[in-house]
Amino acid sequence: MKTQYYTASSLDGFIATEDDSLDWLFPLGDVNDTSYPGFIKEVGAIAMGSSTYAWMLRHVVKPGAGQEAPWPYAQPTWVFSSRQLEPIAGADIRFVRGDVRLVHDQMRQAAAGKNLWVVGGGDLAGQFHDAGLLDEIIVQIGSVTLGQGKPLLPRRIAGAAALRLTSVQSVGTGFAELRYEVPARP
Repeated sequence: MKTQYYTASSLDGFIATEDDSLDWLFPLGDVNDTSYPGFIKEVGAIAMGSSTYAWMLRHVVKPGAGQEAPWPYAQPTWVFSSRQLEPIAGADIRFVRGDVRLVHDQMRQAAAGKNLWVVGGGDLAGQFHDAGLLDEIIVQIGSVTLGQGKPLLPRRIAGAAALRLTSVQSVGTGFAELRYEVPARP
């Protein structure tokens, strides 16, 4: 069982624009050509930040838009937020706040031996890292630059704590997938 941060980033290290847009991402390739289909099969629980959850509501579920879609994940999802958010009927979504360590054990139990996915954003992944709970980072680096936006991982990770590159794979003409092991803390 691993706690993994799986995401996409621009070449200059941003996962979204300042206004949380992912419009830069989708023209770069088909998600089915990436490792995502195999990755999601091994996920037993999900952690996401409130901005990611709000993006999912606006762009995927679209409540009240007349063509509402179901929540795309069967896995229980913990949404970390300091504000009140609207739940989605029929989805196993748990709204939490505070220290990620307090929720990690609940997620592990719910995952029943499968991996935990920190889907977004970068600061939430950083909180898991800071707590010594992040095991792996998998990032699809896109062939675009944004200049500014929401950072991939707004933390300094260097020296003895530096990530260990475990694989590099080309994905079409738009992405390179990098996998990093996060060293255990002493």
